[in-house]
Amino acid sequence: MDIQTRKIVFVQEFLKLQNEELLTRLERLLRTGKLTENSNFEPMTVAELKNRIEQSLDDSRNNRLTTSSDLMTEIEKWD
Repeated sequence: MDIQTRKIVFVQEFLKLQNEELLTRLERLLRTGKLTENSNFEPMTVAELKNRIEQSLDDSRNNRLTTSSDLMTEIEKWD
């Protein structure tokens, strides 16, 4: 199946959706995909990774953290 056919089939299924939560999840996925598609991803070097790990450990030791519940509360505000 070519990409155009797949998109048509997807849109047809999408139009049948009645679940608002699923629609919201698909909207978020589409937005996230657009951001990823438009970004130029470059992998980290080993030195950059080690530096990031050290920064994270320092943040943890100094209580510069965001709890998962705080993060979820923030994410709810994104819409």
